[in-house]
Formats: sequence, C-alpha cells, structure tokens
Amino acid sequence: MPPRLSDSRLANIAAEAILSGYATYAATFRAITRRAHQRFLSQDWQGRRADVTERLDLYALVVGGVVEKVRDLLADRVEEKLVWAGMKAVYSGLILRRDDWELAETFFNSITRRVFSTIGVDPHIEFVDTDFETPPTDPVRSPYRSYPRPEHTADLAVRVLADLGFAGEFADLARDVSRVTERIDETLLRVAGVHRIQWLQVLDSAFYRGKAAYIIGRLAAGGRVFPLVIALRHPEGGIVADAVLMTENDVSILFSFTRSHFHVCFERSYDMISFLRSLMPRKRVAELYIGVGCDKHGKTELYRDLMRHLGTTDERFDTASGAAGMVMEVFTMPSYDVVFKVIKDRFAPPKQTTRELVMEKYRMVSKHERAGRLVEAQEFEHLELERRRFSPELLARLLQTASHAVSVEAEKVVIHHAYLERQVTPLDVYIRDASDPAAAAAVIDYGHAIKELTVSNIFPGDMLLKNFGVTRHGRVVFYDYDELSRMTECRFRRLPPARSPEEDLAPGVWFGAGQNDVFPEEFPRFLGLPPHLRKIFDEHHGDLFTPRFWRDVQERVRAGEYIEIYPYEAERRLGNPGPKVFG
Repeated sequence: MPPRLSDSRLANIAAEAILSGYATYAATFRAITRRAHQRFLSQDWQGRRADVTERLDLYALVVGGVVEKVRDLLADRVEEKLVWAGMKAVYSGLILRRDDWELAETFFNSITRRVFSTIGVDPHIEFVDTDFETPPTDPVRSPYRSYPRPEHTADLAVRVLADLGFAGEFADLARDVSRVTERIDETLLRVAGVHRIQWLQVLDSAFYRGKAAYIIGRLAAGGRVFPLVIALRHPEGGIVADAVLMTENDVSILFSFTRSHFHVCFERSYDMISFLRSLMPRKRVAELYIGVGCDKHGKTELYRDLMRHLGTTDERFDTASGAAGMVMEVFTMPSYDVVFKVIKDRFAPPKQTTRELVMEKYRMVSKHERAGRLVEAQEFEHLELERRRFSPELLARLLQTASHAVSVEAEKVVIHHAYLERQVTPLDVYIRDASDPAAAAAVIDYGHAIKELTVSNIFPGDMLLKNFGVTRHGRVVFYDYDELSRMTECRFRRLPPARSPEEDLAPGVWFGAGQNDVFPEEFPRFLGLPPHLRKIFDEHHGDLFTPRFWRDVQERVRAGEYIEIYPYEAERRLGNPGPKVFG
C-alpha cells in the first residue's frame, strides 16, 4: 500500500490536476474560437454551427473528467474541507501569472461545487470573491490597436480592415470604405460638429456570430468618445461592410442578453471586458462575460453582483409583475432587474409537461441560436438567502407551490434550483400602459419576434402576450420556454371544415389532432389584443395565421438554410438596407 500523503502534498497534487484540466479547457476553447475567422472567410456556415455546439459542450465535458480525476486522487479524503482549503491556496498561487486568472478561479469553483453540492457558498474552498486585486491594464499588452490622429477617415478604414485580415477579401473595397467613411463622418458632424478623428482604438480580434463579423472599437472626436462597430457580411462575391454602429444603445443591442455568444480571440479577458464596458457602461459585467462565451464566469459575476446589491438595500423579494405562470413561480426585488424562476411542484391543466421536460427546454435554449429573441437564463443550485429578504406572502406561496425547489433552514431560505433572467416588462402589461404609438410598435415587433424565432427553428408554442416581454430598448423577446419546440418537429395544418352545422357550433373540436399538430388559423383566438392593435398586427403579420407561412419557413430550415437575422435596425445598414426581419 502506498504511503498516505500529507494534507499539503495531497493539496498540491490535486490543485495541479485541476489547473491542468483548466489549461486543457482554455486551450481547446481558444482553438475552437480561432476557427471563426477562417469559417467567415470561406463562408463555412455549417462548420460555424458545429463550432458553436462544440464550444458550448466543452466546459461540462472537461469539468466532468477533472471531477473524476480529483475523486480518484483524494479517494476517501475527497470531502475533507481542510484538504480543499489547502488546494485552493495552492491553486491561487499557480494561477497568479495567468492572463485569465478570473476564469481559472471559476473553473475551480465548478469542481468544488460538483464534489460538495454546497448549500450557499463556502469561502474556504471556493473563490466567492477573487483572491487578487484586479490587475491594472498593461499598456504594453493592451487588447486593442491604436491609431493616433489619422489624416483621413478613409485611410484609417483601410488600415483597420487590413490589420484584422479582411481587406483582401472584399467584393469592392473602395466602395465599402467610401460608405463606412461617409457614415462615420456624417455621424460625427451631426452629433459632435466635427469630422476629424483624434484617435481610434480597435480590439485585436473581430467578433464572430452567425454569418457576420464585427470590428469593435472606440474613437475620439470633438472632445467626445464614440463606440464604433463595423459589421461585415460575406455573401457570394466577397465581403461587404453591412452596417456602422456608433451609439451605446446600438452596441448594447448587439450584445443583448437575448443573443447567442460571440466567438472572439482574447488573451487578457479582464482587459477586453473592461474595454467593452467602456462602450456599454450600463451593461453588467456578467452579461459581457457571457456574451463572449465565458458564461460560467458570467454566472459567477452575476452572483457577486446580487450579493453586492443585497448589501446596499433592505428591500424584500416579492412576486414579479405580470400574470401568474402555470409552470413557474417568479419573484424579484423592486430595485434589481433580475427575476428568479423556480419550477412548481405540480402544473394545473391544461399543462401536460413535467419538471424534467421543462428543464430540458431550458437546456435546449442555452445551446440554440437565440436570434436576439430568447432571454439568457442562468441556472443556479443551492442559493442561500436570508429569510428576512422574502415577503411573508411570497415565502408562503413558494413553500406551498414549489417545495421541491425552495426550503427554509432556520433564518435562511435555500433555493435548490432556479433560473435567473434579466427582467423585462410583460408584453400584455406593456401595451396596457404604453402610449398608442409605443403599443403599436411593440405589437409590430411582437410579430417580428415570432418570425425571427421561426427561422432559427423555434416554434414558441404558447404565443400568449404574457409569455413575451419588452426590453428597455423596446425590443420584444420570448421568455416562457415550457411549450416551445423545434419548427422541424411541428405539423402545420389547416382547420378541417365542419361536416355539419351542429359540429360547427359544438364546443371543442370535431376533428383529430396529434401532439405536434399546429393550426395557425386558431392563433387569433389567443392574441388577446384590443381591436385597434389587432388591426395593426393583421396588417403587418397576417401571414402568421396561415399554414403556408409556417410550412415555407419549415422547408427552408429543413433544407439547412442559414437564414440571416440582423441585430440592428435597417437604417444602420449601408447601401441597400434590405428586409426588416430576415432575408
């Protein structure tokens, strides 16, 4: 029998094994991400989709292997917290010189929580807060290229495109440089009264998502600093500059919590996130990490953000606004724009789903192309919160309807399983309270939201207004996932005619319908729109009430067509703006 190792020796060996696992994960993550540039240049959109799936699956795959290795190493001492405290101290020293130290800390937390299933957090064995003072930006290794005092905007645009590896691939470089230059100069003259750029800083790597690449930077002019995003597309014939974005709102929508993650190469993640935060100061750090594919660390940052907020207020959690759901209990805090969703123990008719199926829907969304219309949900387990933070009415309701997900231990409430999402205004509440023009715009965008979901192979299922919400930018998004399915799984049918007047007047249906059968002609019954808004919806989206629309999209999806969805308004596009929703 080999000699029993000391706690310190065992801690060193196990910490090195965890770091080795993280290094494997980080290297593989970077290798997958680096493919994005060549995928874009070669128009390999199916390969791009495969990369997205591979990268999303990577974290759980590596963590699972590392957990098994650590269990083998520690054997009967796997739950000795003294050993784990030593492991954390050793690990902290090992990652001291890494550029991605904060991501490495979160990886250690993932291993710890898989082993212990900790209720709450334990700062002795987890990086509840980072072990390091945030390192300053290193000007020698900054994440961006600097272009000081360019003579002409056009010359600057050519240099940027060449430096990021795109200039030689354009269908008409001179034309597009002219369009980009004209848009930048026009914006600066209109907003700042100047057209001379003082300096420009551009992140070293383009950001890739879907069939687009985005050059992201910031520029100074007239004593102000502006975001600058140049959106590139690659249709047949060569790359084109498709849009220029120069406002915080436009860039924030591009990085929305309803969109899939970018693929972007970076060395010092903290520095890149700091750069992005300068463009979008109102966006949470958590959302930015999630947006570039570091979703596990984004979850860490969201937890820290919640704890900081709780330290600044005595407010209580209470039931979220809007109609009560049949599947979820939803609660929030008045001054915090995140909702907590817990699955109920039982679902009232006509719901015929299960807890496991609901969780599977959320997993599906987390890996799906979200098209700017599906809200990101972060899954949390064993959250521990103070009992005094809950209104008595909310706590009583949670214990009555969601006892599998919520329990009380002394003065603590334990949320055993929850989804945390950005709060939006339920669409039915929004159109009830909004001005007529705002309500009309929301109803029109509601139709666009449904259509954009269809081309990403999502059928919302339950299209009631209460299942959609409106963001602070006025965009309509979908957040109730228990009824959604893939478009390719549905059978869109016409309503069979009644065989007699008696059948036509009888309650219920007079024909057979399978589980996946969908009758678009019935949709108007469920909209619940007042007449003037229903008329507007019909004018813009009456095709949604016909099986033909759904079948046509279904055929395109089944054929593998990668249908374009633009994450910016048509007026931001250069040249011919094209269609509003998708091509």
